[in-house]
Order: sequence, then structure tokens, then C-alpha cells
Amino acid sequence: MIPALILFLITYALMLALQKYRPYIALTSAVLFIIMGYAGLFELNLLSALGAVDYNVLLMIGGTMGIVSLFVESKMPARLAEVLISRVPDVKWAVTALALFAGVISAFVDNVATVLMVAPIGLAISRKLKISPVPVLIAIAVSSNLQGAATLVGDTTSILLGGYADMTFLDFFWMQGKPGIFFGVELGALASLFVLLFLFRKEKQKIDAKVETKVTDYFPTALLLGTVLLLILASFLPEPDGGALLTLYDMRSGLICFALCVVGVVRACIRKKGAAPIKLVLKELDTDTLLLLFGLFMVIEGIRSAGVIDAAAGLFYKVSGDDPFLLYTLIVFASVVLSAFIDNIPYVATMLPVVQGIAALMNGGEGMAPYVFYFGLLTGATLGGNLTPIGASANIAAIGILRKNGETVRTRDFLRIGVPFTLSAVLAGYIYIWLVWGP
Repeated sequence: MIPALILFLITYALMLALQKYRPYIALTSAVLFIIMGYAGLFELNLLSALGAVDYNVLLMIGGTMGIVSLFVESKMPARLAEVLISRVPDVKWAVTALALFAGVISAFVDNVATVLMVAPIGLAISRKLKISPVPVLIAIAVSSNLQGAATLVGDTTSILLGGYADMTFLDFFWMQGKPGIFFGVELGALASLFVLLFLFRKEKQKIDAKVETKVTDYFPTALLLGTVLLLILASFLPEPDGGALLTLYDMRSGLICFALCVVGVVRACIRKKGAAPIKLVLKELDTDTLLLLFGLFMVIEGIRSAGVIDAAAGLFYKVSGDDPFLLYTLIVFASVVLSAFIDNIPYVATMLPVVQGIAALMNGGEGMAPYVFYFGLLTGATLGGNLTPIGASANIAAIGILRKNGETVRTRDFLRIGVPFTLSAVLAGYIYIWLVWGP
């Protein structure tokens, strides 16, 4: 177990230090784990490592990214934002409305893509009213991070949870006769709304915005809505007994996202009489995240085979004892703190099997349902990124946009919004999840 743990810690340290090379570090580590398996240190071979990869998750992420790129290209998000802004009285409500709009969009679209959609509107409003765009774009970024946990397709971490816990799109809303994590996220959004209104309380300049952006194609919007609808319908399909049909059933969400992406790209190519849409989708495809997850799935299978995950679960159980509330609290707030400084994708991918292992140890070894811990992990890891400027990719993207536009972003500028926003949203979600899903 020790060699596997050392390799895993080195892998994580290198991914933190060399973030541009994270996919290659994860893939190299996966190869080393497979070699160690063949050397007899633990049971792992190439087939078992490849079998541990969740191809449904990879197809969902890739397909959703492609659909979103066509959606953004159609100018629909920009028009929706303008329609929203044209109906508010002053800057305070304009910034809050933009942040809420970014949150709603990010429940179905990648967080970084959401920032790229909404940030130009925030910049335009700031310039027109001669106010600093820094707090405006920070508010947009943190709101997009918040709502990513609301639905199955909202964020990579949500897709990871859905794949690992076999949750459908509807399970995020209603599951086992109880309201799902969606409502906890929305309570967090409501709490953060009051924080934003307080932070921007002095911005009372009147606003006069016009709806000027023209939508170039409505089909990508229908495609995005169709993806959500088909994911919902797929959740009602009966599970086959086995064979090829069971394999297709297990990959149904990924196949839906990928197939609709292909439909959208083919139609766009026919419409534009060229391959430009293919180049657009490939350019916007986050291959780094896909390769990172591909490698991480195999790395996590390696540490599982070596007994590291069981040992980590035992350590958490030793700290919390048989008290589920203490364990839940530990998972939530440890995730908040860690995700403030490290990427939540590898963190969640690593912690999901650990959380499952901890749940199996509860009640004196009889075990308990892990969902309260899963939801606590997702809430803490998703929202924790809002504590610091480097805690989430959406934050980094927003700061990059500001710097490209000649703005200086100080850490205290971010913390002024990020800290109260995160604490209010986390506490609301934390209380809700325990009251609904606690034993």
C-alpha cells in the first residue's frame, strides 16, 4: 500500500504545481500504477484499469461541451442577458440579475462557458456606467460556480457523482421520496442573493439597456433543451437483465449527449456549407479535462486495489467515530477548505469511493446509505472554490478576462465577495442536506 500511496501523493503534488500538465501527469501515473500491478505489488492490469474508466461520464462531458459551444455561438445567451438587464431599475439589481442569470445558465452549462457568455454583458454595463467591472465579473463567476451542483449536467463534479452513484437527471431533483440536492443549491443561491444585494447596496445608478443582440440560430437552444428532456426520459427506462443492452443502458446519458452533439454539428456543417462548426466544437472541447479524468479513473482504481481508499475511509471513521453528523460536517467543511486551493475535479473523483467506504463502516460496521455524505462532498467541493481566486476555473477565467481588459484584480477584491458568498451558500446547503438526508 505504501508505494501506491507515495505515487498518488506525488501525482497530486505535481498536478498542483504543474497545472498545465495535469492530464499528462495523470496518464503517466496511471501507466506507473499498471506497471506496479504487473510487478505484483497489488492486483491491477491494463484491462482492469481500462474497465475502471467511466466512459459514460466522458461522453456526457464531451457531448455537453460540444452542444454548449454551438449554443454560445448562436448568441442566444447574450440576448437573454440583455433582455434580463433591460428590465431592472438600477446597477445593484443589474449586477444581481446578471449573477442569478449566470447561475441559472450554469445549472445546465459548464461554469467556464457560462462566464464567457455573461462576462461581456457585465463589461459593457460597467463601461457604460463608468463603474469598476471587477466586482461585477467576480459576482458572475462565483454565482456560476454555485449552481453547477444543481443538476446532473451542471458541472463535471455533478457528472462524476451521477456516474459513480448511478443517479439520473431527475435524482438531483427528487430521489427516494425526498427532495434532492437541487433544492439545497437553490437555498444557497437565495442566501447568496441577499449577500450580493448587500455588497452592491450603494450602486444605485439608473440603467437604460437595450436588447440589441440578434440570435443567429435557434436550433442549438432546442438541442440543449432536448438534451435535458431526453436525459429525463432516459431515467424512466427499465434496466435490462444483462449483455449488450445493459452496457448501452449504463451509458445512456453519455450516448444521448454525444449523439445530440453530433446532430448539432452535422446540421451546422450543412447549414454553413463547410467544416467550420467541427473546428469550433473541437476548439472549444476541453480535452485537458477529458484526458485528466481518463487518467484519474485508472489512478483511483490503482489506489483502490492497493488498499489506500479503505485506509483513508478508516482514518475518517477513526476521527468521526460512529457519529454521522460529525462525519458529515467534517466532509463538508474539509471539502470547502481544500477546494479553495485545489481543483475540485480530481478531489471529488478521489473522494467519492472514500466517502462510500466511510458510509460502509458506520453503525458499527453495518453501514448506512451514503447519499448525505455524497451531497455534502459535492456541496463543499463545488462551493469551496469560491473562497479564493484560484479555487475554481470560472474564477480564473473571469480574472483573465478582466486582466485582458486592463483591470487589476487584487486578492482582497475577490475575498470581499467570495468569502461571504461562499459561507452563506454553504451553510444554507449544509443545513438543508442534513435535515432532509441525515439519518
